[in-house]
Amino acid sequence: MRWFLILCVSIAMVSLPTHSLARESSPAGSPDAGFRTIEWTDLIPPNILQILQNPPQLILDTEDGWAEDDISAMIGNSIAAASDDPYQQALTSTEVIEEMDGARVRLPGFIVPLEFDEQQTITQFFLVPYFGACLHMPPPPPNQIVLVNYPQGLQMEDLYTPFWISGKISTTFSENDMATSAYSMKMQTFEFYEE
Repeated sequence: MRWFLILCVSIAMVSLPTHSLARESSPAGSPDAGFRTIEWTDLIPPNILQILQNPPQLILDTEDGWAEDDISAMIGNSIAAASDDPYQQALTSTEVIEEMDGARVRLPGFIVPLEFDEQQTITQFFLVPYFGACLHMPPPPPNQIVLVNYPQGLQMEDLYTPFWISGKISTTFSENDMATSAYSMKMQTFEFYEE
């Protein structure tokens, strides 16, 4: 289980890279005009990012199938250790980059539907940095989840498709049965992700 947490955090930090040219201002009329392209690591405070990039040696040394890798043991141990272990705290951090509040950003990610109608038109979803987050895997840290509202609705053919989502981001804490997010966004535009 420990290797899994490292994998999820590592994936979140490297998946869906933004192209360095995408950070330049976009031509007027393009889907991302007026939005600053950011990466998922831009949403993590530097002190938390430093901790996540340097996991404890014990976690790196844990072999798959080891007795301590048992999920039920890990849950109990993680809850007990979370209060005083910086790495465990970073995995559940709700700390945000305050300067992001109100910023117009463009961020790549995968959609986890939360609210949709009979025609499967999605009006609220979590945007996450890697496929399967919140569905098949434990959720990423709250500061790596964005609650997105889009009243016009979005149609999707499958959950495997990554998107570029653009809108005004807020440092708003939200919690539901599936996950906790430290950011929210009013989506304005979207496009299929292409590197």
